[in-house]
Amino acid sequence: MQIIQKLGRLPIVLTFPGLALLLVVFGIPIVLLFLTSLSAPDFSLANYSAFLSNSANVGVLLQTIEISVIATIICILIGYPTAYLIVAASKPLRVVLLVLVIIPYLTSFLARTYAWIVILGDSGLINNILLHFGLISSPLQLIFNRMAVYIGMVHIMLPMMILPLVSVMMGIDKSLISAARSMGARPFTAFWRVFIPLSLPGVRSGSLLVFVICLGFYITPAALGGLGDAMLSTFIAAQVQTTFELAGIATSSFVLLAIAVTMLSMVGLDLSGSSDQGTPLRKSWPSRVISVSALNRYLGELSAPSRARRWTAHLYKSGGGNGWSKISGSAFIGLVMTFLLFPEIVVIIMSFSAGAFLEFPPSGLSLQWYRSFFGDPVWYGATQTSIKIGIVVTILSTVFGTLAAYGLSRSDALTRRSVTMMILAPITIPAIVVGVATYLGLIKLGLIGSVTGIVLAHSIGAMGYVVVIVSATMANFDRRLEQAAQSMRAGPLQTFMRVTLPLIRPGIIGGALFAFLHSFDEVVSTSLVSGFSVYTLPLKMWENIRNEVDPTVAAVASLLTLLPVLWLVALYVAWWRSRAADQEALSKATI
Repeated sequence: MQIIQKLGRLPIVLTFPGLALLLVVFGIPIVLLFLTSLSAPDFSLANYSAFLSNSANVGVLLQTIEISVIATIICILIGYPTAYLIVAASKPLRVVLLVLVIIPYLTSFLARTYAWIVILGDSGLINNILLHFGLISSPLQLIFNRMAVYIGMVHIMLPMMILPLVSVMMGIDKSLISAARSMGARPFTAFWRVFIPLSLPGVRSGSLLVFVICLGFYITPAALGGLGDAMLSTFIAAQVQTTFELAGIATSSFVLLAIAVTMLSMVGLDLSGSSDQGTPLRKSWPSRVISVSALNRYLGELSAPSRARRWTAHLYKSGGGNGWSKISGSAFIGLVMTFLLFPEIVVIIMSFSAGAFLEFPPSGLSLQWYRSFFGDPVWYGATQTSIKIGIVVTILSTVFGTLAAYGLSRSDALTRRSVTMMILAPITIPAIVVGVATYLGLIKLGLIGSVTGIVLAHSIGAMGYVVVIVSATMANFDRRLEQAAQSMRAGPLQTFMRVTLPLIRPGIIGGALFAFLHSFDEVVSTSLVSGFSVYTLPLKMWENIRNEVDPTVAAVASLLTLLPVLWLVALYVAWWRSRAADQEALSKATI
């Protein structure tokens, strides 16, 4: 009994409800899936050998890696200068640009994928414009090819690259750049030698996040790509829905997971990028690069006198950039924001079309597609189902996630890292692998084709978002406030309700909103778990996009595009009220 009482006082106990849910729905099934891939109880690599000996499987695997790598590189090339320009902007402009990046990040990826179908299709915006001006005689094949896949994937993943970069760049001390300039370094040299090395953690985290998520892409390649652009996730989903050959599904899933884990391990080896200076360098390409660097330094020493004179001449000049750099920077950031927002704007405008088909610009304005959405019981019923599921998922994941975040914030560092990695697994490994494991777990529970099963499948991912956001809020929480309340004989529950909860409420609200958005937009796990008996709004949208491209989808997509704006307003109101409450409490304390 004493052991149980002592265990109950440990903060880590608060993570047990969330871990139990994760273990039953995802943890045990993925272990069983791994054992299946190893032909347990005989334990052999025959399934992996068969997978790798099939040239078609290897081709799809290599194509998956290729598409993910190229999409990640494009996101880096666009995202890094975008993040730099956002950080360099004035504070009001920076806030506006960040909001413009966050809005597409929170927008349904199905709505964004549909937007590109509308723009790139044979009767889409680009082909219609080119035909109207007589530049082409027949529609160009802009969709169902690799380029369309890259456009769609980069559009979806670019905010996930920009936001970590902005977070890291905001923490860089700008005086270091000024110090390099004061020592005679040119602007580009100071940027290359000082700023870029300090921003590498953002590049690593953003690249890893984008690459791992791209590995599990299923909807976008299937909607925008052709038969030759299939990725391994599409192959796994087809196996689940047709043959359901469990050994092959397990093997394919863990091959995909192995790539993701390998990347996580490689990046996690040395996040600082430092090297062991006590280890002698081998005569390889790094040593040759170092030799080139030594030559550059020698040539630089020869030009030192002239650089010293130039530095003296420019010492007291303004450090601002020239007009052309400002113009090019403004043009670049404008193009990126147009790329992120224009597809959604096009869909919103086209959703008011009065014609029988979508057209841009509309020949007339009408609400016919909105009436079609609200008047069709199938669409309306799917929306109601998604809202009901989203509300239940939000409540469940917010309660479990907040308890877990509170317990983790009071645990030791090793326990916190280990448990956090387990809780975040469903949102950090390829979505199709999570979907397959969840599907197998819910089969054991007899919940396939039920609303309860979908709620559990959504909750394991939504809980991860709640833990991340609430944990970030707890990191800035002053625990002395709790100690002060306890010194006034307040119990643990009273202290939490009267002191802790009001201060972390904005984080809880933010986590709840992200949990709802995750559930409301989830389609991969839902398509596997629903058993074609429960239709959510994303499933209904996906069915229409694949089969007929019903113009009603434009009205649905436009409504989903406006949804993040409402969430941002709700977050701002929650933050404003919390700030007002803090100021009121501070004023009372000083009286």
